[in-house]
Amino acid sequence: MKLPPLLVLTDRSQCAGPLRDVVAAAVDDGARAVVLREKDQPDDERRRLAEDLRALLEPVGGVLVLAGPAGCADTDAVHLSASDPFPRSRPPLVGRSCHCAQDLARAGAEGCDYVTVSPVFATPSKPGYGPTLGLAGLASLVSVAPPTYALGGVQPTDVRGCLAAGVHGVAVMGAVMRDPQIVAAYLAALQDVPA
Repeated sequence: MKLPPLLVLTDRSQCAGPLRDVVAAAVDDGARAVVLREKDQPDDERRRLAEDLRALLEPVGGVLVLAGPAGCADTDAVHLSASDPFPRSRPPLVGRSCHCAQDLARAGAEGCDYVTVSPVFATPSKPGYGPTLGLAGLASLVSVAPPTYALGGVQPTDVRGCLAAGVHGVAVMGAVMRDPQIVAAYLAALQDVPA
C-alpha cells in the first residue's frame, strides 16, 4: 500500500465545522489519505468516526490511517507516535512520527513504510513545539529516512522547497482543518514541481 503525496491529519479542536464534514470537504477537493488522530475520544466514538471517514475515502480509492497502536487489528494502516511501541501484529501500512535522526533510525530499523518529520516550520497547531528544522534540517534527516512527509507549518508555497529537500510529500493538519478547500492548493503545488 502506497500513500499519495498529501497526507491530511485530523484535529477536531481546529475544525471549521464537524470533523466529518471537514474531512468530506477535503476528500471532495482531492485528499486521498487521512490520519485519524483524535486519540482522546472514547473507543466507541473513535470507532464510529473511523467508519464514517472510511466510507468517505473508500469510494475514491483513499486510505484511512489510524493514529496510535490501539486498534491495529481493526485497520490496514496505522500511524505511531515517536514513542509508541511497534505493533506485534503488523498492519500492511505502518508510519511513525519522527523529530530527530534517532527517531528515523528506529523507524527504518522497524521497517516503517513512511515517516512524518516535524516540525519543519513554526506552526499555530503546536506553538512553541520545536525547535523547527527548516529546509536544511529536513534535508539532512530525509537522506537516512523511509519515505518522508514534511509536517509542521507547511503551506502550499513551501511544498516546492520541501520536495527539493527530498521528501515524498507533505502532511498537513491545522491548515486543512481550518479550511479544507486549501487541499486543492496543496495538490496543485505538489503537481507543479519540475521533474
